[in-house]
Amino acid sequence: MTFSELIQGEQAVLVDFYATWCGPCQQMQPILEETARQLGGQVKIVKVDVDKNPMAATKFQVRGVPTLILFRKGEVLWRQSGVVPAHELVRVVRSAEATV
Repeated sequence: MTFSELIQGEQAVLVDFYATWCGPCQQMQPILEETARQLGGQVKIVKVDVDKNPMAATKFQVRGVPTLILFRKGEVLWRQSGVVPAHELVRVVRSAEATV
């Protein structure tokens, strides 16, 4: 499945655009794991290394890392750069689910 196919689906997809050398990006890993635990199957979480996938980063205008973008049916529902706490990610995904 390609990235484009993944974000076109019915299920919400939270994409973490990151870089391996980025300290705040490393802080996001346990936060994303906690978010996945709290949300179960409500959201698919995908990590995209901007150094290995510069075209994806350019397409979505990722200027800094980490940048988190929530997609559904190919649409950007929410985006934010920087470290985002798990409770905020859970709130964002649940509010996006409520608008379906």
